[in-house]
Amino acid sequence: MKQANPRSLIENARRGGYAVGAYNMHNEETTEALVWAAERSNSPIFLQVGRAIIPHMGVRRAFEMTKRIAEKSNADYVIHLDHGSWDEVLEAIKLGFSSVMYDGAHLPFEENIATTRKIVEIAHAFGIPVEAELGKIPDVGQSVNWEDYYTDVEEARRFVAETGIDYLAISVGIVHGVVPGIPLEPINIQRIKDIKAATGIPLVLHGASGLTQQEVDAARAAGVHKFNADTDLRHAFRAGFEAVWAKGDRQLEEAMAEGRTRMIDATIDKMKSYGCIGKSALDAAAA
Repeated sequence: MKQANPRSLIENARRGGYAVGAYNMHNEETTEALVWAAERSNSPIFLQVGRAIIPHMGVRRAFEMTKRIAEKSNADYVIHLDHGSWDEVLEAIKLGFSSVMYDGAHLPFEENIATTRKIVEIAHAFGIPVEAELGKIPDVGQSVNWEDYYTDVEEARRFVAETGIDYLAISVGIVHGVVPGIPLEPINIQRIKDIKAATGIPLVLHGASGLTQQEVDAARAAGVHKFNADTDLRHAFRAGFEAVWAKGDRQLEEAMAEGRTRMIDATIDKMKSYGCIGKSALDAAAA
């Protein structure tokens, strides 16, 4: 199948009160795990070319691998560039990505607005929606003053109004990476509500691994309709791989296959959590 319309996936989620999951691929097996999970659960999915795979194989090879595997499936999928630089976003548009995230969050605020606005102009000319980010997301275990990391409500209002982005990724207490034994702070649901009221566009939470179901449900109700999760799925893949490898001399393919199996199950669990099971295009059309 060809790529789905990302705006339709998010709009269906908004109307239906659920969220779509966005997950990173790392190789053939993890790509298959995501695609097969989407097929088996009839769930829409964002397949993300992210910051780990780009240094490993580059934007083009990662896209070609993902496209080749996804096109053979019946999955309702979008190939999305995650945390892209200026050059990577332009490359992604040329390659045929149907959704991009431009990450200018490290830039001064006014410069972030100016560069993001230009990306939006280019991407929208090709019919491609743009995600961007405001606020800072720390790594797990990092000691932070959260008020310095949260997305500012007034800045979010200005940023959305002046750039024309389609989705906004925000910082409300989430972290990158999950380490067992390190407790996470509760996310700030009121800040999500305030940002949603100020901007009016669908919101995105990165670093969604480790959230409780109560937090996921509250975030969805407050206006989050795309969750990015990676760490929990990588842990599942690693556990499967190591379970086989620990038995002694085994073929690498056997270990990778067990990792893939466990990652499929973990991905379907995420889809259940986000409420998007059975919400693929065919099922949504029949609903």
